[in-house]
Amino acid sequence: MSNKLHKPFPVMAALFVVAANLLASIEARTAETPSALQSDPKGWKDILPPANLKGWYRVPVPPTGQLGREQWHVDAKQKVLICDGDGGHDMLLFGKEVGDAVFHLEFCYTKVEGRTGYNSGAYVRNSKDGGIWHQAQFGDGKDGFLFGQTLGADGKKKSFNLSKQVTDMRIKPAGEWNTLEITARGKVLTLWVNGALICQFEDCGPEKGHLGLEGEGYRIEFRNLKVKALR
Repeated sequence: MSNKLHKPFPVMAALFVVAANLLASIEARTAETPSALQSDPKGWKDILPPANLKGWYRVPVPPTGQLGREQWHVDAKQKVLICDGDGGHDMLLFGKEVGDAVFHLEFCYTKVEGRTGYNSGAYVRNSKDGGIWHQAQFGDGKDGFLFGQTLGADGKKKSFNLSKQVTDMRIKPAGEWNTLEITARGKVLTLWVNGALICQFEDCGPEKGHLGLEGEGYRIEFRNLKVKALR
């Protein structure tokens, strides 16, 4: 028998191994896991703003834009931060810079019958003016991925978008509460949503920056805003 007939088999075997490894990687990424807060409830700092939002500040999106009306406020009794969603596109940023840490939050859109396209997000390691940003995007029953503009090795802005990396859309529909955690460790950012790690960015430029939340035209509530430093 000619040796030519045997040559495709090593190639096929190699392709099979690559496919198997890729499948294993996807399955590992979407395996059900507890949140970092559930796994170890010690060492967390509660960063829910006070009624006057002291310690937090707003910046427009983009930073060269104009801020709309004050749309963020706190329901102290319910321990909920609310964005009315009618004050334009902005970020509410935590005033202190944070380095390696886990940012834990829970969110729920206010459901409006007949309305779709819900949109918001959470940030880590943003610049003070919001020009450098690393966002966990989440909509209504979809999305849940990291994207943004980071700093490259040359000091210039570099865009990234991991939407194609996500194979498991875990965000629940409007009206239901979601739990999300962004972990920043070194250059690596990971996103955990409702029980599973769903994507990872491995080239974050800034070593520290501001945590934040996004207002973009939809009423949304946030609770259990917590951060835990990683040593």
